[in-house]
Amino acid sequence: MQRLLVVGNGMAGARTVEEILARSAGKDADNTFEITMIGDEPYGNYNRIMLSHVLAGETGVDDEELLLNPMSWYRENGITLYAGDRAISLDRFAKSVRCESGRVVEYDVLVIATGSNTFFPNMDGLREPDGRLARGVFGFRTIADTNGMLQMAGAQDELAAVVIGGGLLGLEAAYGLRTQGMKVDVVHSPGHLMNQQLDERGGRLLRNKITSLGVGVHTSKRTTAVRRTESGSVAGVEFNDGTWLAADMIVVTAGIRPNVEFARGGGLVIERGIVVDDQLRCEDEGSIYAVGECCQHRGEVYGLVAPLWEQAAVLADHLTGSNPAAAYHGSRSTTKLKVAGVDVAAMGVQGPEREDDEFVQFYEPRSGTYKSVVVRDGKLIGATLLGDIGKANFLTQAFDEKVPLPEERISMLFDMGTPSAATSAAELADDVQVCNCNGVTKGAIVACVHAGAKSMGDIAAATRAGKGCGSCKGLVADILACAAGGAVESDPAADWYVPCIPLTKPELIAVVRERDLRSVSQVFAELATDGREDAASKMPLASLLRTVWGPDWVDERGALFINDRVHANIQRDGTFSVVPQMKGGVTTPDQLRRIADVADKYGVPLVKVTGGQRIDLLGIKKEDLPKVWGDLDMPSGFAYGKSMRTVKTCVGSDFCRFGLGDSTALGIAMEERFQGLETPAKLKLAVAGCPRNCSEALCKDLGVVSVGDDRWEIYVGGAAGAHVRKGDLLATVVGAEEVLRVAGLFIQHYRETAGWLERTYAWVPRVGLETLQRTLIDDADGIAEGLAQRMQTSVDGYRDPWQDRAEPKSPAQFTPSLPLLPLPRVPVR
Repeated sequence: MQRLLVVGNGMAGARTVEEILARSAGKDADNTFEITMIGDEPYGNYNRIMLSHVLAGETGVDDEELLLNPMSWYRENGITLYAGDRAISLDRFAKSVRCESGRVVEYDVLVIATGSNTFFPNMDGLREPDGRLARGVFGFRTIADTNGMLQMAGAQDELAAVVIGGGLLGLEAAYGLRTQGMKVDVVHSPGHLMNQQLDERGGRLLRNKITSLGVGVHTSKRTTAVRRTESGSVAGVEFNDGTWLAADMIVVTAGIRPNVEFARGGGLVIERGIVVDDQLRCEDEGSIYAVGECCQHRGEVYGLVAPLWEQAAVLADHLTGSNPAAAYHGSRSTTKLKVAGVDVAAMGVQGPEREDDEFVQFYEPRSGTYKSVVVRDGKLIGATLLGDIGKANFLTQAFDEKVPLPEERISMLFDMGTPSAATSAAELADDVQVCNCNGVTKGAIVACVHAGAKSMGDIAAATRAGKGCGSCKGLVADILACAAGGAVESDPAADWYVPCIPLTKPELIAVVRERDLRSVSQVFAELATDGREDAASKMPLASLLRTVWGPDWVDERGALFINDRVHANIQRDGTFSVVPQMKGGVTTPDQLRRIADVADKYGVPLVKVTGGQRIDLLGIKKEDLPKVWGDLDMPSGFAYGKSMRTVKTCVGSDFCRFGLGDSTALGIAMEERFQGLETPAKLKLAVAGCPRNCSEALCKDLGVVSVGDDRWEIYVGGAAGAHVRKGDLLATVVGAEEVLRVAGLFIQHYRETAGWLERTYAWVPRVGLETLQRTLIDDADGIAEGLAQRMQTSVDGYRDPWQDRAEPKSPAQFTPSLPLLPLPRVPVR
């Protein structure tokens, strides 16, 4: 029986446990979980959606009615619940969580379901000096928030409230406070209410409905400050146009933000939310998952209930093994709800976005009815219903493409007997997947643009498009320009080497040298905005410092990825793979015998020949790595880092009937010279002994091809992975020494100017072949000598990292940090 710890007792966490219990029924103890939950509220799980009904004073709804799972439910199901305690720190290596009470809870599997927090804009007067909200300021997320507003509303008559935010939650709060007898005004910075769900005409009709309830509505107004009395109580709010409103209570409903501080403190990958994969597993983790509003899946975070339920079901299928193929692919956004007594349903786009979009609209202000549908290429891509939502169920099915659309589109709104030469960005259909790494479609990118994205940085932040292998960045840029009508803004941070330091890579290198900065912490302290550390910037900064200082940089273990800390490639089950160096792909019987002996001795489950002509030993335990390296007595093959990996060779002139040059000897010489060099991304090389190209030199980061008479063609920027590109011919040179010199200039220039994780197949076309030829071959800028000197310094400072077996960098470097998971393990072949 495994120990399952769920941090968060909200709707997502409790639903996940419910799904797990349902799938575990009848199974033996070995296939079930011992479940512990931590919730910072002193209740069982409750339905947050009902809080608006409690605030409105609807009969039959109170705190008890809110509970989805009372305390007895936890006892009956053998669940240990620590209610009213907050999880404050995560130790991923000890597999434990520390609570505010001092309690430490250990786990085998951890599910983070910490939900979201109210987003409080940074404005004067909103908080006390100690950070607490000012007296009379509330969010609208918890039972405590709701009870606080009710107590204040009932304390005296004729109180005034201002609700900041005219979305769904803000209008619900305004409606509830109005029913409690308060004077209420809603302030919304966009031009119309519920702008995320409704277009301008629908927003105008909703505004009429809201004002008819006696609620004041102020759109296109941004709140800039909170006025306070001498005693510290709320007195009103000020706006950017210089006007203000008196208020005794302020309710902030300006949005929510995923609650990720617990996960961030534990070192998990955070963007807008906790980054998870299709099994809801946290990035780079084997036993930690996240579900609900706190997680970010394929660039999206969800604030609606339906996606939470879908995520919980997939996670339960995965954890219990009920459906090993279960995967969460994201959720289509559909909304059906009642806002301040008004029925609303919305899905997809709000209105036509192309000239050929079919747009059917019905608008009747007198009855308070608004309906619209948007059809593109025979598919429903958007619908909005306000007032009369009788057709919502049919439209939801049509939106999910489960029912055909009627030829008379008007019948989708009323009961009337309802039963490419795609080569450019503009011609691509919206459902075409643009970013395969993160499952982002063209439609998602276009929607992002229409929601306000104006730069590649905005697109990447919202959807993660282009943040995987990077091969889609060109197409993403074309779609952005097309959707924005050419109005694309340059991202001021696009040229920064890391987000937290406003310097390009060459500028940063210059400052690092000038100030003699040799550790990542020094760089943060002196150059980062406000001196703040940024977890995502540590690895690129460590790479840059190793490029600048070689072995003389200050090695801070916390700045390195696990692969670089232990000099092996971590696998998905927590084991590692070891690839010993075979220069140019050449080996000996003695090396092969040692590899076989090591595989037998340590029970290596998989021995595999790689595409780079090396032998990979997969499934080695972390604590065994130093012993494996010692027994192999071979140098590291650098198959794990952002570095020069391998030089692939063909037989060459020694044995091949067609060989024109000694490719094997040149490949070995190149690998000896450039072995282990830190580079912005992995670097793969090859040497071919003739134009038959048996070693695939034409599609490598740097490839060399013999054309006879000791003449060699040097190709750069090739690729044959997620991106396929034939390399560009940089130069034709005579002699192996000249090959090494030009290759060194190219690699060093790439090291010093390419962006972090920018492969040469992107860097070469970005810089331009002619520019590279002028800079490196013609030396037009006079930098070749400096490049060569700095390359030589790096070569001279080379040290086999597997020598760490004799001098570990820290006591824990090669100690087991995580018990191996029973699944998935590297299979024994």
